[in-house]
Amino acid sequence: MTDRMPALSLAEVPGRRASTVELAAEIEQRGFTGIYCPSFGDAMGLCLSIAHATSTIEFGTSIQPIYLQHPSALATSASYLHEVAEGRFRLGVGVTHGPVIKRLGVETGKPLSDMREYVGTMGKVAEHMGGLPPVVLATLRDKMVGLSVEVGDGAVWANASRSRMAHSIGLIPDDRIADGFWIGNMIPTVIDDDIDAARARNRKTLQGYVALPNYRNYWIDAGYEEEMAGVATALEAGDKDGVMAAMSDTWLDDCTLSGPVGRVREGVEAWFDAGVTSPILVPSSASGGQVKAFAEMFDAYAS
Repeated sequence: MTDRMPALSLAEVPGRRASTVELAAEIEQRGFTGIYCPSFGDAMGLCLSIAHATSTIEFGTSIQPIYLQHPSALATSASYLHEVAEGRFRLGVGVTHGPVIKRLGVETGKPLSDMREYVGTMGKVAEHMGGLPPVVLATLRDKMVGLSVEVGDGAVWANASRSRMAHSIGLIPDDRIADGFWIGNMIPTVIDDDIDAARARNRKTLQGYVALPNYRNYWIDAGYEEEMAGVATALEAGDKDGVMAAMSDTWLDDCTLSGPVGRVREGVEAWFDAGVTSPILVPSSASGGQVKAFAEMFDAYAS
């Protein structure tokens, strides 16, 4: 096969952090095009380790929540990473989700204005530190896409619907895309010959996301009103099985990759064709943990 290579999502796992850094080096050696670290755990710390453990692969946060630290502190760390990685690092930032903000106990304003102010402050601070790396905004719906064009160098989705990407990317001016505006999407991916088992694992991954109103509204915009209405009804009734049942195969296959190697690789190509610069596969296994998931991914792209 001569398919285009995706990027991979990599998270640090307590007790296995050293081996996670070794895994990053292997991802580079195997020809994947990027490594992007999600918001749970120490994403910036892992990126610093990746900077020193690799030499050519692009990497970044996807995302670093803005409410975790002052913009001056994040700008300082990001500027340092930008320099030591020789331009390979992207800083993905986002407002994160309501339950996380509630747990942190922070006071917030409106997501758009908070993000605009945060990125602006980082830029001013970094002027005296050698500048910022490319700043990528976590986005989902139209207004945040617009803000990513206004103040950022790229946009990254998580669990986007492929059928909605033409609309979303259409909001980005052609000249920005021509100038290298980066477009990423984190895609839950399970490689398994048993497609039902693979889908079941991806449903488990997304059950927390369908509980979030902003995601349900996005998927309604993407044409899945019936599914999201079913999810909302089941959530109100406390019916966990009902939530899973409302997540149709059609909806699931639009925002995840499930099944045998050939089917998954065809799906990756479809994401590239949809205009995504960097499909970021988030590996899970239908019958194991992170180690097995990455082994399955490496085997899938071994030739």
